[in-house]
Amino acid sequence: MPSPYRTVALIVASAMFMEQLDATVLATALPTMARDFAVTAPHMSVALTSYLLSLAIFIPASGWAADRYGARTVFRAAILVFTLGSALCAQAPSLGWLVAARLLQGVGGAMMMPVGRLVLLRSVPREDMVSAMTWLLVPALLGPIIGPPLGGFIVTYLNWRWIFYINLPIGLLGLVMASRHILNWKEDGTEPLDWKGFLLSGCALGSLFFGFELISRAGQVQMALGLLAIGAVAGLFYLRHAARHEAPILDVSLMRVPSFRLSVIAGSLTRITQGAQPFLLALMLQLGFNLTAAQSGSIVLATAFGAMLMKTLAPKLLRRFGFRRSLMVNGLIAAAGFALCAAFRPGWSFAVIFAVLLAGGFFISFQFTAYNTVAYAEIAPERMSRATSFYTTFQQLMLSSGICVAATALHLSMAAWGHPHPRLEDFSAAFLTVTAISALSLIWNRRFDPAVGADISGHQVED
Repeated sequence: MPSPYRTVALIVASAMFMEQLDATVLATALPTMARDFAVTAPHMSVALTSYLLSLAIFIPASGWAADRYGARTVFRAAILVFTLGSALCAQAPSLGWLVAARLLQGVGGAMMMPVGRLVLLRSVPREDMVSAMTWLLVPALLGPIIGPPLGGFIVTYLNWRWIFYINLPIGLLGLVMASRHILNWKEDGTEPLDWKGFLLSGCALGSLFFGFELISRAGQVQMALGLLAIGAVAGLFYLRHAARHEAPILDVSLMRVPSFRLSVIAGSLTRITQGAQPFLLALMLQLGFNLTAAQSGSIVLATAFGAMLMKTLAPKLLRRFGFRRSLMVNGLIAAAGFALCAAFRPGWSFAVIFAVLLAGGFFISFQFTAYNTVAYAEIAPERMSRATSFYTTFQQLMLSSGICVAATALHLSMAAWGHPHPRLEDFSAAFLTVTAISALSLIWNRRFDPAVGADISGHQVED
């Protein structure tokens, strides 16, 4: 007998929360880890980029693996690999050991994200999909927000190794719960793995991930541009290969499905905001407001609270207004809320800033709940696994590019005004630049069919 959708959603959400939290907590601890490993702090960036490399290579293969071996089997294996990688990270005696363990973690993380979403799509009735997706989205928003203050606490009062130890009980519990409550859906007659596409997509995505990551770092612009160029060329070769292959590892033909295509394009533009916001807010509050990391972290938590509030209201709003109208109106409100961050100044009351971020967290979380649900409204069941791997690939790529866009806008403003260090007006320019890009999603939001996803949301379309 299938388990209640909330149970399945919480299992998947907990696994994703573990992954999202791990990445952001680690970033805070890198200077302390560098001292223990007797290297400079910049050298520790390889601990982050090695994980990104695994994600880039293995996310596209996740859909094929789920079809071939079963969603529950692959999801449990992903949790096990991620947990084992965490244990090895915690025991790392050197930077080389840590990098190898992070590569292993990345293999598990690459499978957890898309296969977890696939588990939900195949386990939850369509009428409950919006509610389930709200549970799934929360960890993606909570991880980057809770991570920095938690990382600061662990490094200050415990030991950086606890960053990885805390994953062990969560992972073991996830294994038990997944075994009990998730069915092992799989497709019959799965095609062999597209090895050529696997290598081409890995080269393209790995280069693009690293390029976007490095372009925000001083002195790395030339290398970043070179990687982006390699990624673009490899991507073109992949598109040529995919057009000729019967079962490409990333099925570009999915973009012919209207709701999926529009969700990918509009969602990608909006996710630039999601990637940029934690980056810009943390810097502005610490450099522009002279707050400590702990103080800025406590303010940014408002976004997480807003996301939690959205969880109960999203199904009702989508039932009342439908996907198209909700995406259009809420998208403008979410963009306006993000633009308001450009006006933040030290004279503002912290209560007002907290309230703005609380509302912003609600609206942006609602927007992603709608995108993540309507994307699959017209996808046939047999193509669902490929759709989740394709969608997750773009999701991760655009989150990384959000940091790149924000950092580039910040540096351009500093150069234009001749500022050696970022000032509040530079942060304002960066916020407004990212907001303008996000607002472009309205063009594609308008193109959704008014009746799209009505059977999922319960919306009654007026004649």
